[in-house]
Amino acid sequence: MEEFLRVMRACSDRNRVLILKILQQGPRCVCEMQALLGVAQPTVSKHLRILEEAGLIFHRKEGLWVEYALTSGERSPYAAALLGNLRHWLEEDSRWTEIRDRLKGIDRYEACQVLKTGKRGGEGKCRR
Repeated sequence: MEEFLRVMRACSDRNRVLILKILQQGPRCVCEMQALLGVAQPTVSKHLRILEEAGLIFHRKEGLWVEYALTSGERSPYAAALLGNLRHWLEEDSRWTEIRDRLKGIDRYEACQVLKTGKRGGEGKCRR
C-alpha cells in the first residue's frame, strides 16, 4: 500500500506531472525544467526528489550536467503503470501544450546561463 501511495502522492502536484511530461521528451537538467516551468531552482529540486523517491525518475551525471530521466518503472508496478499511461494523458492540456511548444526551442547552455547570471550567452554549468 505504501508504495502505491508514494507514487500517487508524487503525481498529486501539477508541476510534478509537468516534469514527468517534460521528461517523456528526453533527459533534462534542472535549469531546463526551471526555465520551462518558471519556478525557483529549489522548488524544481524538491519536486525531482519526490519523483525520484517514488521510483518515477532517476538522475545521472553527464559531464558537467546532472540529467534527470524517466525510469522504466522497474522498481514499482505502480510507477510502471502510471508512466505508461501518462504518455497518452494530458496531451491537450493548455499548460502542457505551451511547455511542449517551448521545449522544442530550449537550449540547455542558454537556459543555464540565463538562470545563473541573468545574462544571455556563454556556457552555463548546470550541476544540480
